Amino acid sequence: MNLDRRQPGRILPRISSHSQAAIRPSGRLRPMVVGLATAIAVIAIAGCTPSVDHRGYLPQEAQLKQLQLGMPKPEVEALLGSPSTTATVNMTGDSYYYISSVVEQTAFFEPKEVDRKILAIRFDQFEQVESFAQYGLEDGQVVNINDRRTPTRGKELTILQQLFSNIGRFQGPGGG
Repeated sequence: MNLDRRQPGRILPRISSHSQAAIRPSGRLRPMVVGLATAIAVIAIAGCTPSVDHRGYLPQEAQLKQLQLGMPKPEVEALLGSPSTTATVNMTGDSYYYISSVVEQTAFFEPKEVDRKILAIRFDQFEQVESFAQYGLEDGQVVNINDRRTPTRGKELTILQQLFSNIGRFQGPGGG
């Protein structure tokens, strides 16, 4: 066993040059290892950057300033373009909705809507602008259309409550 005599008072086993090469990368491997580590770090950081998606169409401010009460529906379409959607129920007049939203998604997580803008234009029975308003994400409400639960009447009992509530209620044969 070779002893390392560089440090007085300490006796350490000497590592052969072959073993040192296996532990430390050589001069040619070092840039490759550093490059690989850098590439892994860049990929990891890029995976955490949110993906931003702009959806829909909202007219420009200059176009909105030209919108006036009493304007005919064909003029509105010529000025703002085709709406994102229209009202499904026309009681007194039609309605146009221009909808725009911004959605962010980070890595594999669920997408999250971070901004929404809606321009609602209501027409009267003569198809002229009766009113218009802008709404944002903070004005919206979550409406659960179908929650897949059948409502039941009465008190909901657990399985243990159902089992123990029947104790003593049974009568023997012929008891009536």
